[in-house]
Amino acid sequence: MADVASDAAENIAQKQRGRPFRPGASGNPRGRPKGARNRATMTAEALLDGEAEAISRKLIEKALEGDTTALRLCLDRILPPRRDRPVSFDLPKTESTTEALSASSAVIASCAAGVLSPRAAAEIMELLSKHIHMLELTEFEARLTALEKGSKP
Repeated sequence: MADVASDAAENIAQKQRGRPFRPGASGNPRGRPKGARNRATMTAEALLDGEAEAISRKLIEKALEGDTTALRLCLDRILPPRRDRPVSFDLPKTESTTEALSASSAVIASCAAGVLSPRAAAEIMELLSKHIHMLELTEFEARLTALEKGSKP
């Protein structure tokens, strides 16, 4: 009876599209060898090998002629992508949840004054929000501990 059920399950599995192999067993169990490179990449590298300097020079010439695509390609290679930069502004202490309003007001005022970008302000507000959440948890735990100590005989 168990053999009939397993044979039926195998027949159904064979008929299902998109899943021709049992889990853990594929047509190529060893898979692609480690370090194997894509043929298209190797072909492109072979074609460009030795021509990189000439292509770079031509790209720079096109950029200097005003080709915006070439200019963008050159700038992408010359200038690294922008990373987060540290910002400096006055932020009041937030040692309790009641001080959170003045801290968030300071962030909004700095954004309005142009000291902080809207994105930086949003990220700082997110940090403040998480910090305030931690303060709330700490205050809650302290109150709970005090209540438990007070109710014990």
